[in-house]
Amino acid sequence: MVHHVALFKLKPDVTPARVEEMMMKARMQLLKIPEVLSIKCGKRIDAGMPWPFFIAIDFESMDKYDIYCDDPVYVKFVEEVIKPNVAETLALDFEMDPGKDVQFS
Repeated sequence: MVHHVALFKLKPDVTPARVEEMMMKARMQLLKIPEVLSIKCGKRIDAGMPWPFFIAIDFESMDKYDIYCDDPVYVKFVEEVIKPNVAETLALDFEMDPGKDVQFS
């Protein structure tokens, strides 16, 4: 199992209402992709935190994650939701099965 976390720094003109809309679109659109097992997204609580928005998605394997990255729904989401609102992204991937070699997941 792979847990993918993306942290986002937003552009200065992004309003709290737009962040709410980003959260809604992330859940509605990305869950349509068959490779996505679960999705969580949210906004920061502490205004001093530099990463005000995140998306976390679980995949069965890195192969499923690679398929997801090429899915037209994901590509459209990035073009319409992420790129217009995001200034910087930090993406992290974690293996969640103890003792499993990530290279072969």
